[in-house]
Amino acid sequence: MLTARNLTKNYSNLPVLKGVDIQVSKGEIVTIVGSSGAGKSTLLHLLGTLDTPTSGQIFLHDEDVTALRGKALADFRNQHIGFIFQFHHLLPEFTAMENVCIPGYIAGHPKKGVKERAMFLLDTLGLGSRQDHKPSALSGGEQQRVAVARALINTPAIVMADEPTGNLDSHNARELHQLFFSLRDQFNQTFVIVTHNEELAPLSDRQLVMKDGKIVDEIKSVSH
Repeated sequence: MLTARNLTKNYSNLPVLKGVDIQVSKGEIVTIVGSSGAGKSTLLHLLGTLDTPTSGQIFLHDEDVTALRGKALADFRNQHIGFIFQFHHLLPEFTAMENVCIPGYIAGHPKKGVKERAMFLLDTLGLGSRQDHKPSALSGGEQQRVAVARALINTPAIVMADEPTGNLDSHNARELHQLFFSLRDQFNQTFVIVTHNEELAPLSDRQLVMKDGKIVDEIKSVSH
């Protein structure tokens, strides 16, 4: 479903990615691990089209996303890729429901359908009773689950998560891990997750180990 070939990324004269190949199948949960500075977040940002590679190609559903520019790229990203970050980036002046709905409105979907899906997702994530609360009235774990619902609102092909548990305590981190696997089991949702969390990484289908801008090892989970 997702294929990247020979991705490189240079910042000025500094090579950060040095020829990365990756394939992710539908319904897979893949974690990218490695020490700080290995290139994990850079790779995730390239795969999520938030940044452009210096060279190489990325295909999602056979579409060469590296060939897209401007509005076409923004529209493709909005429709096909969901994002979850370490800091949830919820808009403080909007309720949980409104935060979840925003990408659906940007995509131009009918408001009634967007609201119905947002309510379904909030219910699924145990937040139905919190829909009218603003982020300041939600716990850290609740805010991150709102961010997960927002990432799923447009039924993306793939969700990119960058250190999603990095700002959570161990209890909420475990709950979020379980949520990812429940979403995979329930919706066949695909995830690519950059993480330092030593509890989450081994639970994934595969761990891709990065070092010095390259994938140097692949560890398949014994439980899958």
